[in-house]
Amino acid sequence: MQPNPASRWRAIIALAAAATLAVLITMIAVRVPAEAVQDGQTQQQSIHDHGDNFTPRTKRQVAFHDDMRKLWEDHITWTRLAIVTFADGSAGFDATAGRLLANQTDIGNAIKRFYGDAAGNQLTALLREHILIAVELLQAAKAGDTPAFEAARTRWYANANQIADFLSAANPRFFPKAEMRAAMKTHLDQTLAEAAHELGGDYAASVADYEQIHQHILMMADLLSSGIMRQFPRLFR
Repeated sequence: MQPNPASRWRAIIALAAAATLAVLITMIAVRVPAEAVQDGQTQQQSIHDHGDNFTPRTKRQVAFHDDMRKLWEDHITWTRLAIVTFADGSAGFDATAGRLLANQTDIGNAIKRFYGDAAGNQLTALLREHILIAVELLQAAKAGDTPAFEAARTRWYANANQIADFLSAANPRFFPKAEMRAAMKTHLDQTLAEAAHELGGDYAASVADYEQIHQHILMMADLLSSGIMRQFPRLFR
């Protein structure tokens, strides 16, 4: 029997909430140094410049552009709300976690029209693997087990590279591997910082983190939508 998705996410967030803040902050600080902020801003500018090369004009182009933005805004919004509702003890957590998990399927389904059902399912599987590895990261943080944390972190970022490489292989011209890997790494770095601050009670910092995440994810969404529209121009006339 498959575990209940909402219960799985409850376990993920619960482990983070139970972790000793000093351990979590120390571990994350080692892997997300101050330089990452500057690197992330540089990489965001690269994505922004790349996306500015294409402006949606037709009705279909505008609709697809907006749909892609909504998918990735949902991704970061429901992730944040899952953390906040659990921290507050809200009865809305289960519904929030369920919607967050559905978003991963939504993202996979969004590419099926262009790359096929198998590709869409593969992307969804990669996104779900990302969650399972996150469980191990938080378990290691709770136990103060630095070697286990490091091993899981290595696999977590490797999974992000797999997602980036998958997208690049589907559209190498408009999704360069190095750019996709850098975008995914920035997303992971920012999410780790957001989680550490929110769970540690530094709410102002967590809000600031989310603002950065929002800017970055919109740039990523635009990169993805523009790349697909340029790869399949006849579908968007």
